[in-house]
Amino acid sequence: MSEPIKNRYDFIILFDVENGNPNGDPDAGNMPRVDPETGHGLVTDVCLKRKIRNYIETAKEDTPGCRIYIKDQVPLNRSDAEALTYLGVTGDLKKAKKSDPELDRKIRDFMCQNFFDIRTFGAVMTTFVKGNLNCGQIRGPVQLGFARSIDPIMQQEVTITRIAITTESDAESKGTEMGRKYIVPYGLYRVEGYVSANLARKSTGFSEEDLELLWQAILNMFENDRSAARGKMAVRELIIFRHDSELGNAPAYKLFDMVQVKPRKDDVIPRAYGDYTVTLTEPLPAGVTCERRS
Repeated sequence: MSEPIKNRYDFIILFDVENGNPNGDPDAGNMPRVDPETGHGLVTDVCLKRKIRNYIETAKEDTPGCRIYIKDQVPLNRSDAEALTYLGVTGDLKKAKKSDPELDRKIRDFMCQNFFDIRTFGAVMTTFVKGNLNCGQIRGPVQLGFARSIDPIMQQEVTITRIAITTESDAESKGTEMGRKYIVPYGLYRVEGYVSANLARKSTGFSEEDLELLWQAILNMFENDRSAARGKMAVRELIIFRHDSELGNAPAYKLFDMVQVKPRKDDVIPRAYGDYTVTLTEPLPAGVTCERRS
């Protein structure tokens, strides 16, 4: 394994959606998530992490050290069992821990070394939690907040029809069936994230190679995960603040406040990324550098 990162990072992702639903709410008929007080669109951190995981899985295809722990239709216990098999642990975990006081560390190291998303985001591993092992909950160095649209969004309901009828009895009485889709005509979203070098060193071993792969995954997280329901989605810019120290040289909120995203014209409803301006106020705090990727 490579050495853990030694610098703290804070970052901003700007992504947009055109004629799609970026993150449906199952409690609201799968309508786009929205802040009911302001009308701004929301996308959960869990949704974005799923896109990052999907890209890593597609790009690396189970390359050693880059496997994905939280996968569709794969029970977590199956991956947990790999660590126990590797370490030769059978039977009751409490008894195994008594005979090997280092069992927690060994399991944690195995899971972090093999699964990229555990090394990055951390995980709750139920098998080990139920066995009263301290390694069952791993706090990852990379954390994301909710994405919020720059302007209020409009949730548009689009009625659709299909000519394929579900049942024979329905086919005798009608020729088409009705349905609906929810879309956002256009929305530019902003999400803020954090990378802790301190947690990388103490917990998961998240390395510079992992960090570069994370940036690559963020920039491409919609490119190989297309869906008709999500419409046209793209990451427009990734703004990275790098600190010269492990614990940071400036508060994250001050760095985030330096990035201003505003419509070019107040009287025009934005319908494209070009309708916005993205500016970074200067100067940066001492010990902090900024990189903009797109």
